[in-house]
Amino acid sequence: MWLKKSNTVLAAAFILFILWFGTEFILSPQTTAPGFGLPNWPSGDGDGFLVIKGIRDVVLALVLGTLLVTGHRRALGLVLLVEALAAYGDMATVLSHHGSVATALGVHCLTATLMVANGLLLLRETRKAAAAPTTPASQPA
Repeated sequence: MWLKKSNTVLAAAFILFILWFGTEFILSPQTTAPGFGLPNWPSGDGDGFLVIKGIRDVVLALVLGTLLVTGHRRALGLVLLVEALAAYGDMATVLSHHGSVATALGVHCLTATLMVANGLLLLRETRKAAAAPTTPASQPA
């Protein structure tokens, strides 16, 4: 029971964090963008690209939230593992564009790694349920 509660709290925290961060990129991209870790921003009207990043984050959070609310815990674990790739991708983007190493590792890599841990814990939690054989319902004669 402790594992299930911990997994739920951690998943909910990820959902709220990703939703908050994505919304910030949509509502005020210029003030939120420096926290991403890149050294330079698009010249001209680059806000559109920042809003796209915000929309991506909001959608990622909504997918996780939907799985959590509907009780699809095994799927939630698998999706957390997949969505961690977005955070690892953000880390790689910051590092490959000579951005802040501290932000790349301390924000993006840490977030992705915690998402992987939460996903694996959810899969561990649901392993017995997934492995349980299903017995067919008896057929009326």
